[in-house]
Amino acid sequence: MTQESRKRQFAEPRVVVSKCIEFEPVRYNGDMIPSREVARLKPFIDFIPVCPEVEIGLGIPRETIRIVRTDGVDHLIQPSTGRDVTEEMKTFCTRFLDEIPPVDGFILKNRSPTSGINGVRVYPSAQPSAPIAHGPGFFGGEVLRRYPSYPIEDEGRIKNHRILDHFLTRIYTLADYRIVEEHQTFSGLVEFHSHNKLLLMAHTRKGYEELGRLVGSHKRKAPAGDLIARYRALLLPTIAKAPTYAQNINVMLHSEGRFKHQLNHEEKAVFLDALESYRAGNGTLAGPKNILKSWIARFGDKYLNEQTFFAPYPDALMEYPPEETERGRDLWADFPD
Repeated sequence: MTQESRKRQFAEPRVVVSKCIEFEPVRYNGDMIPSREVARLKPFIDFIPVCPEVEIGLGIPRETIRIVRTDGVDHLIQPSTGRDVTEEMKTFCTRFLDEIPPVDGFILKNRSPTSGINGVRVYPSAQPSAPIAHGPGFFGGEVLRRYPSYPIEDEGRIKNHRILDHFLTRIYTLADYRIVEEHQTFSGLVEFHSHNKLLLMAHTRKGYEELGRLVGSHKRKAPAGDLIARYRALLLPTIAKAPTYAQNINVMLHSEGRFKHQLNHEEKAVFLDALESYRAGNGTLAGPKNILKSWIARFGDKYLNEQTFFAPYPDALMEYPPEETERGRDLWADFPD
């Protein structure tokens, strides 16, 4: 007799985003940056849009600004006017990041002298010159400093499917963990850890084991607050690096082992073939994972049914190659018989 499959309920992630990306036309030239990825995320994420340059009083449109390094110190300069807005920007960064509620990630404008997280050009002068270095912008750099190991990406990088998949997995995991922090109960932490065991194992075995020991060491009568804070400090670096294909395979083999007495030889062979295709790069993770999900539903495995590894974020955000999802177009019309 199978148990009823439990549909995962997703907490809503809270993400800071550059306002010029799909929200308002606040770029220096009055444009708005289109982003298919951010547009798709809007219904699912609590976005906090921000444009640091507008916030410090620079208009729309406005003259461009650049990072100028003088005697080893970076300044934010508007070349056309010679205006130095370094202190205004630093003050804004401090105030904004001090006042925002707990967040789960950031999507910032790439290569922006304020919001960029890497690859921003640093010049030796406000006058026309070649860059002498590259790094983060003023706001992006402060975000990186304050939020180590957090999901922080730009609109260019999340065009990559694997980067976006990892980003979404992390922000939804952290959104779930905010609920644990809001309730401040040991039972809530235990439930979170139990539901995320396979996901943590896929990221890093060491982190998974350290988090397990941390939860297991707690004395039942002790306050949970300190433990919950320590768990977050370990959780962030544990999920910071994306799982390798070998780690995903280990988790799926571990899961398949729960059905070893319920499957026949042919069923196991189909699963192992799908796993080998994924290992060889001829198939996606979805192949063997979907076989496991069908067995979870068929045999009513409560433990696996509650594992976030099988549903790290809403299905509606899953990305597939356009040639696999295209509907309505007759692809053979150009080649009549």
